[in-house]
Formats: sequence, structure tokens, C-alpha cells
Amino acid sequence: MTRGRSDGAQKKRLLTSVGILSVFLVFLYFYFGSKNAGESALEYGSRSLRKLGSSYLGGDEDSDLGKQDESSAKLSLDEGEDGIIPKSFPVCDDRHSELIPCLDRNLIYQMRLKLDLSVMEHYERHCPLPERRFNCLIPPPPGYKIPIKWPKSRDEVWKANIPHTHLAHEKSDQNWMVVKGDKINFPGGGTHFHYGADKYIASIANMLNFSNDNLNNEGRLRTVFDVGCGVASFGGYLLSSDIITMSLAPNDVHQNQIQFALERGIPAYLGVLGTKRLPYPSRSFEFAHCSRCRIDWLQRDGILLLELDRVLRPGGYFAYSSPEAYAQDEEDLRIWREMSALVERMCWRIASKRNQTVIWQKPLTNDCYLEREPGIQPPLCRSDDDPDAVWGVQIEACITPYSDHDHKTKGSGLAPWPARLTTPPPRLADFGYSSEMFEKDLELWRRRVDQYWSLLSPKMSSDTLRNVMDMKANLGSFAAALKDKDVWVMNVVPEDGPKTLKIVYDRGLIGTVHNWCESFSTYPRTYDLLHAWTVFSDIEKKGCSGEDLLLEMDRILRPTGFAIIRDRQPVIDFVKKYLAALHWEAVATADSNSETGQDGDEVVLIIQKKLWLTSESFRGTE
Repeated sequence: MTRGRSDGAQKKRLLTSVGILSVFLVFLYFYFGSKNAGESALEYGSRSLRKLGSSYLGGDEDSDLGKQDESSAKLSLDEGEDGIIPKSFPVCDDRHSELIPCLDRNLIYQMRLKLDLSVMEHYERHCPLPERRFNCLIPPPPGYKIPIKWPKSRDEVWKANIPHTHLAHEKSDQNWMVVKGDKINFPGGGTHFHYGADKYIASIANMLNFSNDNLNNEGRLRTVFDVGCGVASFGGYLLSSDIITMSLAPNDVHQNQIQFALERGIPAYLGVLGTKRLPYPSRSFEFAHCSRCRIDWLQRDGILLLELDRVLRPGGYFAYSSPEAYAQDEEDLRIWREMSALVERMCWRIASKRNQTVIWQKPLTNDCYLEREPGIQPPLCRSDDDPDAVWGVQIEACITPYSDHDHKTKGSGLAPWPARLTTPPPRLADFGYSSEMFEKDLELWRRRVDQYWSLLSPKMSSDTLRNVMDMKANLGSFAAALKDKDVWVMNVVPEDGPKTLKIVYDRGLIGTVHNWCESFSTYPRTYDLLHAWTVFSDIEKKGCSGEDLLLEMDRILRPTGFAIIRDRQPVIDFVKKYLAALHWEAVATADSNSETGQDGDEVVLIIQKKLWLTSESFRGTE
């Protein structure tokens, strides 16, 4: 009997030991498996966090690293003054200092997404689920400094702010950028214009016989799309000609090129020509540009060239500087023949061809499309296709015909710049808006901007702001009211509202479509001012987290940057509870009655983001 009990106990101990060993092996498998998914994969959900450097902030030693319960993560607008006061936010690990949550390859590795690399799906947006988002503040890199002010920033930035010099070495023969001491200089070169973007731009204008070799063509050419833009010197040098460029590049092997562009104060956006439509409406740009942008324009029946066609205006140009346009080897000649045949079927014509650049032009009307032989490829898009529906919409290999208005008027009917900014555009009628409504909207936002600047004036000088984002742009009147300021505005239009982004572009402004329940496609610390008009109320209706939006705004804002939050009083009360946790300072508050006499339920809160450093970042400044 005793022997039997002893055997049973041994067996029980053995089973227990095997169970513990199995659990340990499973833990090792998942732990190291996730590490091996990418050499430097940073585990989502593990919250690799630190406290702020107390020596710099005098800061919060006791940070709760867990997420608040779900109810307090929402806006909780019913809470009064005695509601829950938020914890201090912890700081993300230094490895996250350049985190772009929806364009993070580590997330792709960890989620083991099956993506088609040949069509650039891995450079498209893939956002973490709410439970996998980081709930921490993105730290600046060691030695971070307040960015150099515009216009000096076009030509130089602090190396510590973007500590990546590989492009300077890789592109040393092309004058992209040069490291000089504690700064990185930008001589204005590019892959196809080593001797400067200014000379290259003048040569393109000369090819098109524009007066004074000025590409703006007396105000008729205002919006430009530069695909595969590098560090955006092309767009940067166009600004002096009153031309604004949407410079686009993916977060690819030339990492940080868009980060450099935005640090320089040049409009830019992270994105790729892949499987989904660009986040811009049809007929947005007068001119598109590709200088050795390494895009296979012939793939998938020319689908990417057809997407470029969708966003070009009637009579718009595409300047293509690439070996295929001039080289005589067999492969380049083959590509040139096939590309020439494709654009001819698309009804494009060669406007000019010189040396290493060809410029094609779109037709002004639908006549050529209607005269094509039956069955010719690519086909016209279906009549029920909405060319302005872009958020998450797959690209199709078809030609977008013009509206009846554009066909009859032989063009977009837009005034030249700068009159274009304040002239009601023809597409305004698509929304049932009258010219009077358009003008009243502009006047309303002029008064509001005057009030904002009055409230900000104690904290600002003329060069304090450069990169501005209007998080809910509507018709673009906030940006229009800033015309005389030395700033540019990224106008963001909600993906589920009226498709007014085409009005923004028709006014000679730029912007994108976005859903603020998700992270924006930009690097941390890239905007000086965020304007959030009822954005919190909007995401509350969707059931999204106000706390997540605050963290995202903090990620986007530069240290010492500002946010203007215009919303209902309960929203303002909600935001105020988070000021200490975010290390934001309230600059001013005002009610809307004081400047407009209407929208009485809206209140204005202006905050400034403090400059804070982690202990390691602080050591980097010594």
C-alpha cells in the first residue's frame, strides 16, 4: 500500500514537472518566435516603456503602465469635475521614437500578414487593432533641438532631429543631402537634377514654352504631384513660384525621406502607388512629376499610370525623367515603345521631349475617348464608378472620363492663382452650395483665424509656425484664411463625410482623406499646429477613443507646437483632464460667441506641447 502511494506521488510529481516544462517551452516559443519575426521587431502590446527623465521634467515617478479601463478611454463626456483624473502617460521605448503605427513593418512581421510585395502592399497602411496600440508618449531622439525655422530650414536641418545619414552617403553623387557638423544640408539636387532643382524646373517650363521659364504659367499651374519625391527638393523649390506640391514617397529603403522633407518645412505625405487609390480626389493636380521614381508603369495593364491619370486635371501634364525616355539599350527601348503605346491609347500626347525628359499632356475633353475603337484597352471606367471615392478603394485599370461640365468647358474652369483661392469653383455645385455660402464660410473662418492669432500672439513670432494641419478642413477656408502667413496647410477631410477635398484642391490648396479613429500617415514631430474643429465629437459618434486621438495628436506635434481644439464644452473639459499627463500647457480658452455671435455651443482651447526629453535624450544634449 505504501509502495503504491509512493509510485502515485512520483507519477504526480513527474506530470507536474512535465506540465511546467511544457508551459515554459511554449513561452519560449512565443517569446522568441515574435522576436525572430523581424530582427528588431518591437512587440505590440508588450508596452516597452520608461518614465520621463525626472532630472528634466521634475516628472512623474509613478506611472501606471497599464491602459485605463475601456470606459475611461472614451470621451466620458458625462463625467463632471469629480470624474476620474487620468494617470500620467508612460514614455515609449527609444526604439519607437519614429513610430508610424499604420506604416510599421514590425507590426506586419508580428501579425504575419500575407502581403504581395510585388504590388507594394507592404508599404500600404496596415493599422494595429485598438488593443494592440501603444498607450505611451513618443520620445524625441537623443539631442533633439527645436527645428530650424523656415525659410532657412529648406536648406538645413539639425542632424540630431533625424539621425540618419545613410542617404547622404548613398546619394552623395546626386546632391540630395550633405552632412556638415551638427547639421544636414540640402543643396537642392535630386536623382535626375544633380545641379539643382531650380535649374531643372526652369528647363521644364522652357520645354512647355511658359513665359519667363516660370512653371506656374501665370497662375494657371498651381497644384503639383511629385511621386517618388526623395527629400522633396523639387517641391521645395517650386514654392517660390507660388506652386504647392504634394510630395509622395513610401517608407521604403530610402527611409526617412519624407521625414526630412517635413523637417525642412516642405509639404509631403507618406504613401505609395500600390493596390489602393491615392487619397486624393479626381482632377486634383495640374502637373505630375516622376524623376527616376522606380515605378513600373506598365505593370497590371498600366494600372498605376491610369491612377495618375485619374488625379490629373483636364489638360494636365506628366513630366517623366527616366532612362526609358532617352536610353538606347534594348530593354529601355522596349519599355519606351510599350509605354508610348499605352499613353496613346489613353489619349495622352507628347507636349515636349528633350534630352532626358518627356512631358505628356492629358486631353481637355472626352472627345478622344469616345472616338477610340470598340474594345480598345484600357477601357473607360463604369458609369457608376465614383472617381472621388478613395479611402480604401482598390485601383482599377480604367480611364476616368470627365464630367459633362469639364467636357463642355474644355477644362476645369478654375481661376488662376491667387484669385483661385477665393473664387467659388464649379464643383461647388456638386454639394448644393451657392457662391454666397462659399463666401460666408470664408468670412467666418477669417474671423476665427483672427481670433486664434490674437490668442496665440503672446506665444508666437512671425516664424514660429510652418507646417500646419487642419484635421477637419471642410471647404478649406481655415487654410485660405492663412494665405498671408508663411505656412502651408495639410487639409484633412473625413473619409465618411462629404467629399469636399476636391473643393480644397480646386482652391489651389492640398490635402488628404483620413479616418481619425486611426493613426495619420506621418512621422512623429512633423507639424507645428493642429486645428481640430469638432474632431473629438465626430470620433465619439463612431465609438472611437478620445484618449487615442490625444496620443496621436501628441505624436504628430513638434515640441513647443500648438493645438487649437474647437468643440463642445464637455469635449474641452475632457481634454483639460489630460493636459498634465500629456505635458501640454493650456495657452488660452475662449467661447465662440466672442468672435462670431453664432455656434454658441463651441468653445476654443489652445494648448502648447512642452519640450521634454527622456534621461537618455537629455544626456544626448550634453
